[in-house]
Amino acid sequence: MWSSRACLLTSRSRTRITWTKSCEKRGITLTSTAAVSLLNSGPVAEKETRHVPVMVSEVLDSLSPGSGGIYVDATLGLGGHAEAMLTRYPGIKLVLGLDRDIETLERAKSRLSPFGEGVIRLIHSNFIHLHDILLSNRIGQVDGILMDLGISTFHLENSGRGFSFSRDEPLDMRMDLSGAVTAADLVNKLPAERLTELIQTYGEERWAKRIVKCICDRRKTAPILTSADLAKVVANAIPRKYHPRRIHAATRTFQALRIAVNRELDDLEEALNTFPSCLKPGGRLCIISFHSLEDRLVKTAFREDNRLKPLTKKPLVPGPEEIRINPRARSAKLRVAQCIELLAQPN
Repeated sequence: MWSSRACLLTSRSRTRITWTKSCEKRGITLTSTAAVSLLNSGPVAEKETRHVPVMVSEVLDSLSPGSGGIYVDATLGLGGHAEAMLTRYPGIKLVLGLDRDIETLERAKSRLSPFGEGVIRLIHSNFIHLHDILLSNRIGQVDGILMDLGISTFHLENSGRGFSFSRDEPLDMRMDLSGAVTAADLVNKLPAERLTELIQTYGEERWAKRIVKCICDRRKTAPILTSADLAKVVANAIPRKYHPRRIHAATRTFQALRIAVNRELDDLEEALNTFPSCLKPGGRLCIISFHSLEDRLVKTAFREDNRLKPLTKKPLVPGPEEIRINPRARSAKLRVAQCIELLAQPN
């Protein structure tokens, strides 16, 4: 159900940047049965989150897309990185956009449609399946892969799935709604010992035992079913004088549950093992992480995988202006590696 890798707390959002639109309006290819159905489901609601990711300039400079190249946005979200890439580098042959959330694909489809059918291809899938996706699309190795990890502004503000402690929503936290386990399942059904370990491991929460005791006391009388309800229980469990100054008292617990529900660190580790084989020699892998264990996994993989050459000795971070506009971006770290061609070993 979940694994025991620790992570630091971070909620994430994207900065808002204005991009010029492509002048031509054409169609868009959306693959998978579920995703194709979205093409016929009508326009996206007017109040959708306008989402552009952090560190756009740094990402584009690091990927350095070339004319005729094929690139993968493995965590498409609402399409901000892909939009920026195609706007700045119109000679790109194809951007393949993956996301496991069908709702964000619907919004990305609307946003990216001006770039045209054949230039952008959206696929409803977890990025751990990239190798098989490339094979099924008759694509060999690609020129670059981008991963922007964690949670988006859409999930926090518009998904209605209980990602945010500041909203009263069902305690779900699934990025892929076909997933079997929700945050409410973990909160209400896990034994106290396992729930404590989960919150300590994924949230690095010093008050995990006390929080879980309060959760268990509460669930004896009534289940915890909403984000607001859980936030209240957690906040009341931590002595007021020890509440964090810069974040809500429940942030670490919410972070831990989200990571467990979506198997985020397990999926990242699997991707780090398989993505180098999906790159052409000279192709680049760019990964934005938002907490210490994500960054440590990326750093270790880039250093130890003999298929990769790290291009960033230290991670790139957002500039002061971006952090001023969006303080949540301060935790972002971008690491870049290049795929190298391995010489055959002599017999």
